[in-house]
Amino acid sequence: MKISIIIPTYNESENIGHVLDHLQANSNPDNIEEVIVSDGISDDETLEIAREKGARIADHKHTGRARQMNAGARIARGDLFYFLHADTYPPEGFDRDILESVEKGYGAGSFRMKWDMDHPVLNFFAFFTRFNCQWCRGGDQSMFITRALFEKLGGFNEQYRFLEDYEIVPRIKKEAKFRVIQRDIITSARKYRQIGVMRLQLHVAKTYIMRAMGADVEKVAQTYYKGIHEKYN
Repeated sequence: MKISIIIPTYNESENIGHVLDHLQANSNPDNIEEVIVSDGISDDETLEIAREKGARIADHKHTGRARQMNAGARIARGDLFYFLHADTYPPEGFDRDILESVEKGYGAGSFRMKWDMDHPVLNFFAFFTRFNCQWCRGGDQSMFITRALFEKLGGFNEQYRFLEDYEIVPRIKKEAKFRVIQRDIITSARKYRQIGVMRLQLHVAKTYIMRAMGADVEKVAQTYYKGIHEKYN
């Protein structure tokens, strides 16, 4: 079995080259079918850098991670899909961990997570990513899934502009075993640095609570992105 790595991007010129180099240095090329960058209409050099590093480019006429990841999956040739954010670095031998998990009967899974910033609040929440609980899952942990299972589920729900990774996990668990690999993936805390840890964490918590209480998914997305924009500026 071989892995197609699918990375959704939007203006990630500062990160995409480093991530692609990291993937090559920390995996066995015999296990990797390809790396696909599925872009959300970037207006920087993301695609140029990705091409220079040997990545394939998916249709990038739409924004939104769910759409972008589905677009990447449509052109993927691998037996397994590994969805990864452009500012997230999996551990050495991550490909071996994924393949061993599938050999043991898991249809999908993720890694536990650490931030690249030492902060007690971030460390607290990162600690719980080692548990296989719904509220502990998120896209920053990356996600692997067999092609057959992904296609059976119909991919990511494109109505979700936010929390698309949180939405798919319960559907996965109805069909297959989900594994949290007990190794750390390192993800960037850049938004926390720019906005402030407590300020951003409270904003994210607000949107999760809204969704848990039944708020429309588009309203939740609008609240999240509007708040992020205001906090950045």
